Formats: sequence, C-alpha cells, structure tokens
Amino acid sequence: MVVWSAGLLLYRLTPVPQVFLAHMGGPFWAKKDAGAWSIPKGEFDPDGEGALDAARREFREELGVEPPEVAWAELGTFAYSSGKKVVVFAGDGAGFSASAFAFGTFEMEWPPRSGRSQSFPEVDRAEWMDLDAARDALVKGQRPAIDALEKALAGLST
Repeated sequence: MVVWSAGLLLYRLTPVPQVFLAHMGGPFWAKKDAGAWSIPKGEFDPDGEGALDAARREFREELGVEPPEVAWAELGTFAYSSGKKVVVFAGDGAGFSASAFAFGTFEMEWPPRSGRSQSFPEVDRAEWMDLDAARDALVKGQRPAIDALEKALAGLST
C-alpha cells in the first residue's frame, strides 16, 4: 500500500531564488541539520482528499499559520526509496512573512523504552534558504523537488 503525502513549496526570486523549508522537530532531529529539513507536508488519503487541499491543511497544522493565497502549480510527485509518494505544489511566496508560527505537536515515548510519553513540536523552526542550501538541508527523498522547481523557474524566464 502506497503512503501518500502532499506539501507546499514556497519560493521567492529575490535576491536569489529561495525556498521556504521547515526543520523537523523532536529529539531525533534536534542536533541534525543536513538532511533534517522538509517541505511543509503531511500524509493524506487520495480517495478522500485532494492533494492540494491536504497540502494546505498540513501547512496550517505544521506551522500554525495559513498558507498564502497564491496560485499553486503541481511541481510533481516524488517517490522516496521507502515507496512513499509526495505530491509537491509550488507557489510564489514573495509576500509570505516567515514569522509568528505556532508549530503543531506530536506525542511519542521518550526516552525510548521509558514508558513515558512526551510532546514535541512537528517543526522546530522554518526559514528561507537558497536552492543549493536547500538541497543539502532537505531529506533525500525531497531533493528532486528543488531540481524540478529550478527547471520550472528557468522555463519562466525564457
């Protein structure tokens, strides 16, 4: 069974092309940077919810702010080595203010095998970064989305 996820990849063109990414929260990611960032996204059931609706919902749940009202273009569907598929939508976020977040939380047993449950933020910070930095920062399965965005942006300027 395929697990589906959908996310919103905001970009802005000045001063150089940049994307808006979120650093994954929780104890596993706390001291990691490279490969520990994500496009704001989350799982959905394609039989019950459209990918863009899910991406907008997940953006709101993870960051605690409404996604900007911009034109969203489907950038593509990207498969992880695990088989998970992520549908990514790109939108011009030049006017998006990266502040005043109220990050969503999740519960997990921590420390492992302790029998205690703790709450952690789904995301612990979010910021703009240029495309090269984004490729290094993103989890491996999402890096092709940066290449697809770069190609799409190059097509706009020709």
